[in-house]
Amino acid sequence: FKGILRDFGNKARYLLPQSQMNLRIPFVCLCVQYVNYRMFCEPMLTSISGSRDPLFLTGVTFPPEYPASPETLVKLTVYDVRDKARDNVSKPQSVSFLGSATFSVSDLLRSKDDQLTLNLRSSDGVLAVGTVLVSRVNMGEMEEGDMDHITADVQQAQKCTLVCESSQGTPIDKDNSPLTGAVFKNPVCKVYKFQTVDSKWMLVREQMEECTLSFSIPRQLLHLYIQEDMRRIQELRDLGELSPHWDNLRKEVIGRYGQVIAAYQETLAELNKITGPSFKPSCSKAQRYLEFIPINLHTQRMRVTCPRQTDAFYDVITVGAPAAHFQGFKGGGLQRLLSRHEAEKKSTAYQCIYYSPEHTAKAQEVLHSVGHLQPLISGLADQLLQAAQQHSMAGLREALKTLAGKTEQFVHALKDELVKSALLALHTAQPGYVTKNQNQTLPGHQDSPVAPLKRQDSIPCHKEYDEEEWDRVWADVAKSLNCVIAMVDKLQEQEPINNNQEQPIPKQVLADVITSHNPEGDWREQLCPLVVRLKECVAEVVVRARRAMTFVLLQEAACSIPQGLFLKQRRDVVFSQALAALACGFVMRLYAGMEDKGFLRQLHLVGLVAQFESLLSTYSEEIGMLEDMEVGISDLHRVAFKITQAKTDDPCDLQPVVIGRRDHYTVEVPLPRLAFQTLPHEIKEGKALQVYPVLFNVGINEQQTIADRFGDISLQERINQRNFEILDSYYKSLSLPCFQTQMDLKDLLGTLGQNVVTKKRKNVEILWLAGTICRRLNGIRFTSCKSAKDRTSMSVTLEQCALLRDEHQLNKDYFIRALDCMRREGCRIENVQKNIKCRKYAFNMLQLMAFPKIYRPPEGTYGKVDS
Repeated sequence: FKGILRDFGNKARYLLPQSQMNLRIPFVCLCVQYVNYRMFCEPMLTSISGSRDPLFLTGVTFPPEYPASPETLVKLTVYDVRDKARDNVSKPQSVSFLGSATFSVSDLLRSKDDQLTLNLRSSDGVLAVGTVLVSRVNMGEMEEGDMDHITADVQQAQKCTLVCESSQGTPIDKDNSPLTGAVFKNPVCKVYKFQTVDSKWMLVREQMEECTLSFSIPRQLLHLYIQEDMRRIQELRDLGELSPHWDNLRKEVIGRYGQVIAAYQETLAELNKITGPSFKPSCSKAQRYLEFIPINLHTQRMRVTCPRQTDAFYDVITVGAPAAHFQGFKGGGLQRLLSRHEAEKKSTAYQCIYYSPEHTAKAQEVLHSVGHLQPLISGLADQLLQAAQQHSMAGLREALKTLAGKTEQFVHALKDELVKSALLALHTAQPGYVTKNQNQTLPGHQDSPVAPLKRQDSIPCHKEYDEEEWDRVWADVAKSLNCVIAMVDKLQEQEPINNNQEQPIPKQVLADVITSHNPEGDWREQLCPLVVRLKECVAEVVVRARRAMTFVLLQEAACSIPQGLFLKQRRDVVFSQALAALACGFVMRLYAGMEDKGFLRQLHLVGLVAQFESLLSTYSEEIGMLEDMEVGISDLHRVAFKITQAKTDDPCDLQPVVIGRRDHYTVEVPLPRLAFQTLPHEIKEGKALQVYPVLFNVGINEQQTIADRFGDISLQERINQRNFEILDSYYKSLSLPCFQTQMDLKDLLGTLGQNVVTKKRKNVEILWLAGTICRRLNGIRFTSCKSAKDRTSMSVTLEQCALLRDEHQLNKDYFIRALDCMRREGCRIENVQKNIKCRKYAFNMLQLMAFPKIYRPPEGTYGKVDS
C-alpha cells in the first residue's frame, strides 16, 4: 500500500491578532492522499500569541474504508501567511510555500521517544529550510509529566488544542464496547489537551455517534399505530346493528381510520427501503416519508482524564425539536390546535354525544385494562385447576392469591360511572329506540330515529332501560371469585394438619352458600364448575365494557371529523420523534450506569428525570414548533421502560422493542445475559421503570429579540414554570441518602424557581441551572433547537467547557480558547458537515448580534447557508 502525496496550499489558513501582523508564523497543513481516494484535514482556525517556535497540533482522519497502515505516508507542508485581511479570513493577501517533509507511519512508530525530527525541504527537494518535530501522542492514561518537554514559549502560545481526530471510535473504553455498538453507530472522535489552573494537563475526548433507534423506534411505532387503528375498526364493527344515523357516523369514522392506516402503511414501506446513515439530516426535516424520524439525532459524550483522578463522563443527546415540519405551522402547533379543536368540538357536537378528553382517556384506559386482564385471569384460573389436579395445596393457595388480586383489579377498573352511562347511550343508539315522550330528529337527519342530543342535554336517560343490570354483571364476577375462594378453603380443611403449613387465606363473606356433594372427591372436579363460571362472568363483562367504551370513542371520533384525526396524525408524528430521542437517551444512560448501584436503585425505586433543553424562539414558525414539542414531551409520561434478558448477544437481539398502544407504551431494553444478571432483583423481575420528562425553553436568536420586545412570551413562561413544578416534585419524592446529603441541590432548585418567574430577556441561566440539576439527579440530558445543528452546537460546547471549568479546574484565562477550539474543530462542526455538507454554522453577523455573547461561534466558522 503506497500513498500518493499532494500539496493543498490553498487550504492553509491562520488568523493572527492585529498586533502580530508583522510576525512570520507558518502553519502546518497535514494532507493524505490514497490511491483512488483523496482526503485531507483542514487546519485549525484559531488565534495564537507571537512565537518563532510555535507548536501546531492538528489531526489526520483515516477513513474506515482506507485505514492507516505502517506504509501510509504523511506529508507536512509549511506555509508562511502574512498580512492577512482582518475582515475576511478566507482570503489572505499572501500565502507562500516554505517547505515540506514526508514520513511514514512506521517511521513514527519505530522512532525513539515517539518523536521524529524532519528536515523541511524546498519545493525542488534540495535545500533544507528548517526542521519540524512530529510527536506521537499516547491517547491512553496520562502521566503527570506527559507534556514537560514543551517549552515555556510554546505553553504560552498554545494552552488548549485539538490533538487528535478520527471518524472511528477507538476501543479504549466502554464508549465502544459491543454493548454500545449494537445501538450507537458511526462515531466521530476528537481529543484535546487542556491546561488546568495548577499547570497540569487534562485529556478531553469528545465522541459523537448516530443512534439506530432514530429509525427503528418510528418503524415499530408505525406498526403499532396501524395495528391499533385496525383493532379500532374491528371494535366499531363489533358494536352490532345501530340506527341509521349512528351507522352513518360509524361508516364515516371507519373510512377516516382506513385513510390513516393506508398513509401509515405507505410511510412504513418507504422507511423499510432506507439503508445507510442512522440519522435524518436537517435538510430533510420536511420530507413526507421521514416525518416520523427525529431530526439529526446524535449522542455526544465528553470523557475527561486528569492525573490521579477517576475518569469522568458527561453525556448529552442532541435532536431537532420534535415537531410536524411536513404538516407546517400555519395554524400553530399541537398545544394551540388541540385547545382550539376542543372548544370547537364542544360548540358543534350536535351530531353526537360530547365526551370530554378525560372521558375518552378513561375509555381507552378501560379498554386497555380489560384487554390486558382478561387473558391474565383466564391463565391464572387454568393454573388454579392444574394445582388442584396435582393435589398441591401450596400451589393452590399461591395461584388463588394471584387470581384474586387480578380479578379485584379487573372489577375495580369497571366500577366507573362512565361505563354505566355509555351502556345506556349505546342502548339509545340501537334501531327502534324512541323516547317515551316524543320522536326527536336531528337537524339534517330527518329520516333517522335519533338518540343523540345537543351538548347541553348531556348523556341520554331512559327509565325503561335497566340501569342496575350492569352493576349485577360485574358484581357476578366478585361473587364467582368468592365461591372459588370458599371452595379452596373447604379443600384446605380436608388436609391433615401440618406444623409447617402456612397461614390459610382468610375467609371471605360469601354471596352464596357453597356446598359440595362430594367433599372427599377430586379437587379439580370440585373447583372446575366454579372456575368456569368465573371465566364466563369475566367474558360477559368484557364484551359489555368493550362495546360501551368503543361507543364512547366513536363519539369522540365522530365529533372530531375530520380535524380530530388530522391532529391525531400530527400527535403521532411528534410523539414518534420524541420517543426515539427518549429511548436513545435511556439506553445511553443505562449503559453508562450499569456498574453504579446507587443509580440502579434510583432507577427502579423512583425513576429518572429526562430534561429537554430547547432554544426555540417564541415567534413565527418556531412558536408552532415549541407548541408541538411541549405536547410531544408531555406525552412521554405515557412511556415506561423494562429491562429484559436478550436471547443472544447478537446486535439484532439487543435492539429495544416497543409494545403497547397510544395510551401507554413500554420500551423493552434487552441486555446480554452476563450484564442482565448484575442488575437488582426488582429490575430483573420486570418492574416498570418510570421516566419524568421536563422541558425548559429559552429563545436566544434574533426572532426571540422581536418576541421579547413586541410579541408574546407567555408560552415560554408557562412551560418553564410548569416543568419547574414537575422537577421540584420529583426532587421532593427522592428519599435516597445520596440525594439528601446534597444540600446544594435544594439551593439550585430554589434559584431555578426564582429565575422561571423573573421577567428577564434571554435568561439562559434557566437552562444552565436545569442542566446542572439534571446531572446531579443522574438524569438524561437533551438539547434541541430547530435542527440540532447550530444553536444546539453552541449550547453543547458551552456546557462542555463550563463542566471543564467548574468540575476539572480548566484555567479560566483559557476558557474562551477552549470554547472556540471545540466549536471550530470539535464534533459539532462535524455534525454540521454531516447535515449540510458544509463546515459553517448557519448564522450571519446580524443574527449573531442578537445572541448572548457566550453563544457566538468564532470568526470563520459561520456563514449564511441553507439548512
